[in-house]
Amino acid sequence: MDTSPTLLITGGAGFIGSHLATELLQHGYHVRILDNLTPQVHGPERQRPDHLDQRGEFFIGDIRDSQQLREALDGVDAVIHLAAVVGERPSMYRIEKYMSVNTAGTATLLEALLDHPVKRLIVASSCAVYGEGLYCSYNGTVYPKIRRSRGETAKGNWEPRSPEGEVIYPLPTPETKEASPLSIYAISKYDQEEMCRMIGEAYGIRTTILRLFNVYGPHQGYASPYSGMLAEYASRLLQDLPVRLFEDGYQQRDFVSVYDAARAFRLALESPGAAGGTFNIGSGRPYTFRTVADLLATITRRQHLAPEATGISRIGDIRHCVADISRAREVLGYEPQVPLEAGLLDLVAWVEGEIGGRPKAASPLRVPASSGLRV
Repeated sequence: MDTSPTLLITGGAGFIGSHLATELLQHGYHVRILDNLTPQVHGPERQRPDHLDQRGEFFIGDIRDSQQLREALDGVDAVIHLAAVVGERPSMYRIEKYMSVNTAGTATLLEALLDHPVKRLIVASSCAVYGEGLYCSYNGTVYPKIRRSRGETAKGNWEPRSPEGEVIYPLPTPETKEASPLSIYAISKYDQEEMCRMIGEAYGIRTTILRLFNVYGPHQGYASPYSGMLAEYASRLLQDLPVRLFEDGYQQRDFVSVYDAARAFRLALESPGAAGGTFNIGSGRPYTFRTVADLLATITRRQHLAPEATGISRIGDIRHCVADISRAREVLGYEPQVPLEAGLLDLVAWVEGEIGGRPKAASPLRVPASSGLRV
């Protein structure tokens, strides 16, 4: 008799969800996917993506539809909640949409779980909840809550300063840093965290929060404003267009491969100490957008196309944020396995295939199947 756990991934046909489904299926789990196949991501035909693993059971449904949720939850042991509208800039003018899907949709899921209790709930949150990362001054003073002045960025003064006007420097950001969301998207992700944490504690659902940093990889929407920048950079270079950098391009971010992110979700399911915890999932290494643009230019053999700094700062943008992943290392056994250069090679191969109509790149990681969910 097959006793493998059944997992529901909300938003499982999306960029991260599709990779996660494959990761879990390779490790012997039964996977059920709930996704509304939004046209902004999947096109007007709303067809199941070809790259979505066919071994997974698929439900078309909206996270805000309680009846569809209850059908998808029948017989499920654990839920990984990825369903969300993503992107910080669009959230600043599509306020109702973001709050409806991300906040109200999560509330609908939690109500459904009261009638269909599960043993584990893993929630995909975002580094956006931090706002700016952690900073310190030259003399060692730490500043956990910094906001840039729009007046200063309008003048091209990109780097944050202390309240006293001192130059400050970015530090790795731990989970203990106070949340300071700077966009509607970030507020909605923090709402998800707080609601899931509270209901999990109240009803005995062992809940884990994963704060994802800048995830990249194949199947990321390079033509969509709702996804990250790296696929867009690769697409422009492959079309002999220079990369366009906001501000001066020296903003620091933590870029993590989607394969590492997918593995982190599995580790959160399988790690006995993960329940009740919040974990940063990143690479733990800082890179500027300019550095990544240069790497992509080298990979695509477009070194002659120098990146263009626009000098434009966007509402909701931060300057620096890089993950302190020591807690995930210690508790989850998480260790990033895909170096940035290798991940960018894989990304470029996939984008090139999309542009040219060739087959998509295969995953660089193949792992033996074995299920280790602790319930």
